[in-house]
Amino acid sequence: MNRVDLKTFFFPGQKATGAFNKEFKVDPRVNTEELVSLEFVIKTVDLTKKYGDLVAVDRLNLEVEADTVHGFLGPNGAGKTTTLKMLVGLLRPDGGSISVLGQELGWDKPDVRSRIGYMPELPKLPKHLKGRELLDIYGRMYGMSKDAREKQVPRLLDMVGLKKRENDLIGEYSKGMQQRLGIAQALLNEPRLVILDEPSLGLDPVGMVEIREIMKEIAKEGVTVFLSSHLLHEVEQVCTHVTIINKGVAVASDTLEQVSTKVRGPSILEVEVDKLTETVIKKVKELPFVADVSKDGKKLLVEVKTRDDVRSSVSQVIAAGGGVVMSMNLKGESLEDVFMDLLGKNKKKVEAAK
Repeated sequence: MNRVDLKTFFFPGQKATGAFNKEFKVDPRVNTEELVSLEFVIKTVDLTKKYGDLVAVDRLNLEVEADTVHGFLGPNGAGKTTTLKMLVGLLRPDGGSISVLGQELGWDKPDVRSRIGYMPELPKLPKHLKGRELLDIYGRMYGMSKDAREKQVPRLLDMVGLKKRENDLIGEYSKGMQQRLGIAQALLNEPRLVILDEPSLGLDPVGMVEIREIMKEIAKEGVTVFLSSHLLHEVEQVCTHVTIINKGVAVASDTLEQVSTKVRGPSILEVEVDKLTETVIKKVKELPFVADVSKDGKKLLVEVKTRDDVRSSVSQVIAAGGGVVMSMNLKGESLEDVFMDLLGKNKKKVEAAK
């Protein structure tokens, strides 16, 4: 294994001493075939972290299913970053347990942590290094062979759109490019789980779209993505599952669709109908997924009990009753509405407990 002198790489001109002057050794990784049937890649039970009298994470029970893009959503100060640091072993919990990739996470288990890809919030990358050089260094830290690094580094630079800038100094990179390089380093060790802390923070709209597309690409490769964010639109665009956290407490956790449904209830299908008759209304009411129907001029307001796309079925029965659909619009609350509703309920619960 190659020796990696960390202080020389990251702090040029200074003599390497102490803990910096040593080799990084990673225990053998668990056979990925053993992880194929794993249901949860992250599972916490009563996870707790305190800073003095402040309870940053309060008995958090979290389950992240394998092969999903799971959003960890909450306002600033909700406990997201603290939770993520505990998940990767950077902070020691004050209570509870953490299981990652089927194994309990402990300070004496570096092999577990070595199978996790992690990008911290606003990664501080050494500006005097080149993009390709940085990834090569991290690869050596992971214990990757030269052949493995020469295959993996170019592939990742291409994935994050930095292939043409690989030999430029990181100090010349834009903020978005540095974020993308941070994601590349998180993927170097071919992890089964990637944890990203606010990957779009501080980026312009173009940069946010680029990061979003990279996350989708990661998911296509069969990697579970655990994404921390306070940007609701980002989570809504890319995530399949979501956990909403506030003041260290999980207030909702499920698929994105189910979390929305639990809070906002039925959706309303607004249908403008020409030749709207009682026969048309009767036929729409008879549909099994319809909870209620009301009339507003030429418009039908159809309350549906499902999140499935039922517009075709509604259109067919209207036509069968002699009506003509002029327009159809599904109205429902956005994730932002759900988010604010849940935070409001959590605030009332906390105040009632005082």
